Amino acid sequence: MAILFTFFYADTSVVSTFLNDGQTKLTLFFLDMFLAPDQLVGIDIMINLHYKIIINQACNGMIPILFLFASILAYPSGIVHKIVWMLIGYLLFSVGNVIRILLVVYFVEGEGVRGNFYWSHDLLGNTLLMVLGLGLFIMFIKTAKRTV
Repeated sequence: MAILFTFFYADTSVVSTFLNDGQTKLTLFFLDMFLAPDQLVGIDIMINLHYKIIINQACNGMIPILFLFASILAYPSGIVHKIVWMLIGYLLFSVGNVIRILLVVYFVEGEGVRGNFYWSHDLLGNTLLMVLGLGLFIMFIKTAKRTV
């Protein structure tokens, strides 16, 4: 996990910067499809005049993707099977992360209460990503032919 984090997440190389910028842009692209017109300004989602959510590297979904990748890489199975499930995981986590952010926007915007951010982001949103990751890993294991 530390190797994946260092090379693909931390601002330690051109590769990690490129991947994170690309993942953030992809997330913003999909969010723009579902948000109200002019609600997305650059990397900011405007909730109201006094509150915005900033979509940056920490919100682009790369950390749970890398956790899944580390788990898949550590499990004894064929390389093709690993690559297929890493691709499936990447796609589903990208979609799941957009849904997570939209849920946060919906609950914070709907009540107009900033306090809803904690439970919608930290509890509901992170639980959604954990369940998704666990489900993907279980499906990966169930479809793997173990190699030793």
